Parts: sequence; C-alpha cells; structure tokens
Amino acid sequence: MISKKDIEHVGWLARIELSEEDKERYAPVLNSILGYFEKLDEIETDAEPMYHVLPLSNIFREDITTGCLSQEEALSNAPKKQDGYFRVPRMM
Repeated sequence: MISKKDIEHVGWLARIELSEEDKERYAPVLNSILGYFEKLDEIETDAEPMYHVLPLSNIFREDITTGCLSQEEALSNAPKKQDGYFRVPRMM
C-alpha cells in the first residue's frame, strides 16, 4: 500500500508541489494501479521470452577485413591538410 509519505517522496522526486488534498486523492488511485500489477503477477506464464516477433537468427553479415586507404587517399578530399594530417580549426 502506498502511504501519504510515499506520495510526498514521489512528488519531491518529480519536483511537484502537492497539496494535502492531492495527497489524499492520489493515494487510492495509485493503490488501485498497484492492485492491477498484483493481479498480473498472479498469472502463470510458461512461455519463453521473445526477443523478436519473428524467428530470426543472426541477420548480420560476417565482418570481412579489407585493405585500408593510404594516407594520400585519405587526405585527397580534405579541404585543409598539413604535414600529412587533417588541419581543423582550433577548439577551446
């Protein structure tokens, strides 16, 4: 059961100012919501967890290593370069 103190704590966490009337009004509402979750906990479920709605296995391709670009090819489209590196604006 949710107490008035619990509602105050949740209001404090949410940075919501609750009046005494609000605290009294929300207690039964939140307790009824928790009652629904207790009913769901009573249901027996023997099904295996589903990670996807379709029976898919590894759909990713294998990683294949290939040759990499040479330094000249990598820098060929760079707007600015200096001493074999990309030149970028200074950041502070």
